[in-house]
Amino acid sequence: MITKNKIKQIKSLTRKKNREEMQSFVVEGYKSIRELKNAGLSVEEIYVTKEANKLHDLNPEIISIAEMKSISNLKTPPGYLAIVKMLKTQEIPERGLILALDNIQDPGNLGTIVRLADWFNVEHIVCNSNTVDLYNPKCIQATMGSIARVQLHYVELETFLKDTQLPIFVTAMSEQSIYEKKMPTDGILVMGSESHGISTEIMQLGTKISIPQYSSDGIKTESLNVATATGIVLAEWRRFTGM
Repeated sequence: MITKNKIKQIKSLTRKKNREEMQSFVVEGYKSIRELKNAGLSVEEIYVTKEANKLHDLNPEIISIAEMKSISNLKTPPGYLAIVKMLKTQEIPERGLILALDNIQDPGNLGTIVRLADWFNVEHIVCNSNTVDLYNPKCIQATMGSIARVQLHYVELETFLKDTQLPIFVTAMSEQSIYEKKMPTDGILVMGSESHGISTEIMQLGTKISIPQYSSDGIKTESLNVATATGIVLAEWRRFTGM
């Protein structure tokens, strides 16, 4: 049986302030918990329902379905929930492909971008402070365990970009198509917010590239979802460099 104080403590982790104070976050779902555990993260507590029996080798605490609903952040709890210690971030390298995010607000988009970075072997993402918190429960859910392999750094983004020696590429509408651009092995790709794109100050710091639109009837969508756009650009960058 889980105590009322423990339920309150777990639910408090939905708030960023409490996550930072406790240096812990909530993960739900068998696959995500298993991936984080296998990656060496410190999984402090695991709760499962009687029907969820895939993590018994990790000695979880078995609780009722009603108790799981009381601590879950999901409308339909998967029956697996864990409290995990936050990652210790490393230094940002001055080589390789680095992803930079300017004011990404939607936690689902950020989580998907982290997963895309993992797929395309981008180990570091730099974000400005207005970007949604990585450890937001919706973001964690969308990463599907990829936070174990991708480092996020919250920085003063404009200053970081001004100080770097790496070439910078910013995504924009109606600029040179990425399919026509020679991409370097080492560089920084900047993606902007869902509603406003990249800020004017940061846009001026890099080479502008775009994803071309194709339309036969003259009707064109206004923009792409930022996670979708990130996936397209990363795929083309990796295809070009072969890395």
